[in-house]
Amino acid sequence: MFKKILHVLATCLLSACVTSPTGRSQLVFMPDAQINQMGLQAFDNLKKQKPISTSSKYNQLANCIAGAITQETGGNWEIVVFEDASPNAFALPGNKIGVHTGMLTLVDNQDQLAAVIGHEIGHVLARHSNERASQEFAVSQGMGIIQAVSAPQTALGQTALGMLGLGAQYGILMPYSRTHESEADMIGVDLMAKAGFDPRQSINLWQKMEQASQGRQPLEFMSTHPSHATRIQDLEKHMPQAMGLFQQAQSQGKQPHCN
Repeated sequence: MFKKILHVLATCLLSACVTSPTGRSQLVFMPDAQINQMGLQAFDNLKKQKPISTSSKYNQLANCIAGAITQETGGNWEIVVFEDASPNAFALPGNKIGVHTGMLTLVDNQDQLAAVIGHEIGHVLARHSNERASQEFAVSQGMGIIQAVSAPQTALGQTALGMLGLGAQYGILMPYSRTHESEADMIGVDLMAKAGFDPRQSINLWQKMEQASQGRQPLEFMSTHPSHATRIQDLEKHMPQAMGLFQQAQSQGKQPHCN
């Protein structure tokens, strides 16, 4: 019976393997329509709960930059500027983008904000929400199977399950989350470059974020985000490709003026 359950689960997981925009293999088996609906509902809730900025300057800047980038991706996107002093931004399935006023006051220019928005759009294009939901489902089901066939009432069984829980948290879910962040960086910097924004400003952005964190960022192993140093190093390695896209965009007359 146990082998049959594992066979069914393995078949399900193998059939759900897809490829991300960067060529990485992904485990994605949740219905996209369901994930998108969750994103739409969450965004509607946020708009009811959080104050929305009425600043024409902030709204024009955010929409101008997002509009230039989403021309490269297609689809209809909604962007909302929230009154929140924390330097943050996010994107949700269903093509929804939120930018905090704290992020707008942190960046120095349109290109740095383009790096932020491109990064968030990258999460959506790579279906990271679906992948995370699929991973968590697979881990919870895997733990359920082990609980069913082991002896959880014994001290040894309890110890084994505790170790499995720690392994599932730090060995599977959190590293994947760092992978998502790094992948969104690469997708985002290419998107901003294709739209005519200077990708070199993405490095300046993360240098500013490092300064803003003032050493409060947790150790990389225990964090769902790469360290700022790792992020900057990876972007520097990727920059020749991004600069090629930027130069091509410039030659095509793509020169956004959102400031």
